[in-house]
Amino acid sequence: MRKKWKTKEYKDHLWQCAIATTVPEFEHYMNELNKFDKDAFEWLKKIPPHHWARSHFSGRAGSDILLNNLCEVFNSKLIHGRNKPIISCLEYIRQYLMKRICNVKKVMSKAPGPLTPTASKLLERNREASVQYRARWNGTAKYEVYGPWHDQHVVDMTNMSCTCRRWELNGIPCRHAIATIHEMADSGDKVGELYTYVNKVYWLQTWNEAYSYTVDPIKGRAMWPKSTCPFQLTPPPHHNQPGRPKTKRKRSADEKYDKQMQNHGAGEPEKLTRKFVSVRCGKCNNRGHNSRTCKGQGGNAGSSQGGNA
Repeated sequence: MRKKWKTKEYKDHLWQCAIATTVPEFEHYMNELNKFDKDAFEWLKKIPPHHWARSHFSGRAGSDILLNNLCEVFNSKLIHGRNKPIISCLEYIRQYLMKRICNVKKVMSKAPGPLTPTASKLLERNREASVQYRARWNGTAKYEVYGPWHDQHVVDMTNMSCTCRRWELNGIPCRHAIATIHEMADSGDKVGELYTYVNKVYWLQTWNEAYSYTVDPIKGRAMWPKSTCPFQLTPPPHHNQPGRPKTKRKRSADEKYDKQMQNHGAGEPEKLTRKFVSVRCGKCNNRGHNSRTCKGQGGNAGSSQGGNA
């Protein structure tokens, strides 16, 4: 999309459609995009929304992540190991994972719990917003929750779901669910602690179990046992290219554009590529060639400038 529509307005419209949690909200922002630019709307409409729109997700993942940041973080850590032979690259990954597990365990030891630090912040933010909402009981396990700006939804405590779908998508009780839990507590029901309504993937105990395994240290290469394989693996023929070898991965055109926009917004000089730039001749003032290769394509302009010279 950034190849054809590059301004920030298109990006804002796209993200409004992507982060909408309900289908009516998604359709509303799609109509806003249609009013803004019909061509961009038709292009985006062809992509099935269950691939990119949160409103059409099933909620099975129990996560609020829409990007591939997890892959990008791991990819950025392999810059110094990707250009090494396979054994050295695997050793670099093993040492990195051993160090990462230890660092995460140090963070977990300082976390107060019972939720992870990020989940605790999200739950506290929803709890503060739930003060503006009121819940009405219908006699069963369902509640009608209403708040400012005509924000009204139905909370089902049996299925632990809300019609806003935020509780179902990310596994953390939304503001409507927390308001319902407070209403149940005021009515004398035993609701327990608030964190028990959070998906167990956000519990500190689950985090500890995920990092309970360790990477054992190994001896140096001189102490490794000799292989009994009758075949010897030889490296493929390699030719060193001229110039200094590149260690950074090649960025796509979209990433280059984002970097240029960030530099331009921060007051830094904007470095643009000369690819696809049409030069203009200084003699005939026509595009497609310069003054050295000019052969008088400009007609009168070229002859007049030539006579002046």
